[in-house]
Amino acid sequence: MNVSGSEIAALIAAIAFLILVIFLVVFLTKISKIMTELQSSVKLVNQTVDIVNNKAEVLSTQVEGLLDKSNKLLDDVNGKVKEIDPVFQAAGDLGESLQDLNASSRNLASRVTNAAESSGKLGMVARGVGAFSRFRRARKQ
Repeated sequence: MNVSGSEIAALIAAIAFLILVIFLVVFLTKISKIMTELQSSVKLVNQTVDIVNNKAEVLSTQVEGLLDKSNKLLDDVNGKVKEIDPVFQAAGDLGESLQDLNASSRNLASRVTNAAESSGKLGMVARGVGAFSRFRRARKQ
């Protein structure tokens, strides 16, 4: 068997090509598995996104309803505060009037006390004058 150089070169090329094909088959098999896992992951992500979108729509509707109720409640409270505001104003005015009345009462009590002290002093002077006058009458007699 006489093997020529070109046949050996063809055999080496064929073996190299076979190794390349085997390597590509292994590589493509791994890529195929990765692609399958990736497709599965993408499918799960899409399902999750759909669920989140559905829940977000429900949540958005509920939040919108809650905001509507909050706005109505705030309007109601503001209306009631406007109705009650004159009551607080009247209470404030009454408090000021009571302070004025209290100050006037203290002033009157102070004047009465001063008048009583003055009349007490006058009474003592009058008793002293009466005693002196009796003493003088007694002496004259």
